[in-house]
Amino acid sequence: MGEGNLFGNTFKKLYKAMCQDEWNPYMIGILIAFFSLLMMAWNRPWGATGAVRNWADWILYGLGTMGDAPKSILESDGSVIGIGFVGGAFLSACLGNQFAFRFPPFREYIKAIIAGILMGVGAALAGGCNVGGFYNAIGNLSASGFAMMLGLVLGAIVGLKALYWEMEHITWGSGGSKTVELPFAVQLILGLLAFGSLVYGAYCYAGNVGLSYLSGVLLIAAVLGYAMQRGRWCMIQGFREPHMTGDSTLAKSVALSVFLLAIGAVVLHQIFDGFNDPDELVHSTHFVSYVRGTFGWGGVVGGFLFGIGAMFAGGCGTGTLWRVGEGQIKLWLVVPFFGLANTLFKSRFSGIEGFGDWVYEGITDSSKLGEFVYMPDTFLGYGGTLALIGAAMAAWYLVVKWNEDSDKLIVPM
Repeated sequence: MGEGNLFGNTFKKLYKAMCQDEWNPYMIGILIAFFSLLMMAWNRPWGATGAVRNWADWILYGLGTMGDAPKSILESDGSVIGIGFVGGAFLSACLGNQFAFRFPPFREYIKAIIAGILMGVGAALAGGCNVGGFYNAIGNLSASGFAMMLGLVLGAIVGLKALYWEMEHITWGSGGSKTVELPFAVQLILGLLAFGSLVYGAYCYAGNVGLSYLSGVLLIAAVLGYAMQRGRWCMIQGFREPHMTGDSTLAKSVALSVFLLAIGAVVLHQIFDGFNDPDELVHSTHFVSYVRGTFGWGGVVGGFLFGIGAMFAGGCGTGTLWRVGEGQIKLWLVVPFFGLANTLFKSRFSGIEGFGDWVYEGITDSSKLGEFVYMPDTFLGYGGTLALIGAAMAAWYLVVKWNEDSDKLIVPM
């Protein structure tokens, strides 16, 4: 075999592995934890709600219901995270020949609106979506993440029961689905354009002194979106599948990812805390975003509503965004209603002390949604906090693995 053919075959194998094959879910969990830590160290913990809320604010501003213009979608770090994430997912879908305009049955449009509203309200109560309210909350050592986790489990079960009821009793609107596929050559061109746009966007940010940090934000978010689409990694599946099919793969992957993120967060906290004046605030502002006063009814109820909404949507906050990137029209409708519901509902809580995006002062104070509990500030310390998170994730792992073998927690149709 000639050197040219050998190189060509090697390239094809690499392209298939990187752009076409479905990636191992445990590898995805590790990658998500790693790049979440990079985002945390670079700027702040990431999430999906900030993006959809900023986009919704611009819709409201365009309708004349907001007095002041929101922060530019190209300057808001939350929005840039969303743009990068969807862009990375779009890139993955195009290079993998998976992008298509997928129009759902008519009934799914109604469910999309309901799902978006429930997810927006739930994220407002819980202090974030599945990433901000659960994943990054626990990963940033906030007890509020456990409150949302409980709500997500309950919401997934109730949502699954509701879907079963729908399948049995509602027949209206089951038609109208269609898929408009694009030739692979067209997808490849679009993918290359997406890649070039992401690189060019990062280059432009890097040349702007005031916004240079957004270059890294955009690219890290793009990698997260690419990886999740490539592995079809959706957190709500980790809460749904153990009760639907018994499959515990995603649940175990999420548990692993949360624990790895928590280990990295402890290390980063120790590093950044060492840079601070001991007479000033001890904890770096890199980590305050997801320490919120929702360890209580806000986290549980918010997670419950968000879980039901995610079941109706067919994807959690991040699952919604990467499915947007691969052309699923139902999720295109979920996003604006998610953002609008979150903005409008959260504005009702804007006067509650400690409910803002960047708060840390008064961490032991209570709010109307629950308590601020940054676990290392309790008797646990950093070591005890990490042990507690590890034990909780191990318990989740064992329960779903036991259920996979026994089917004891399956929700009957």
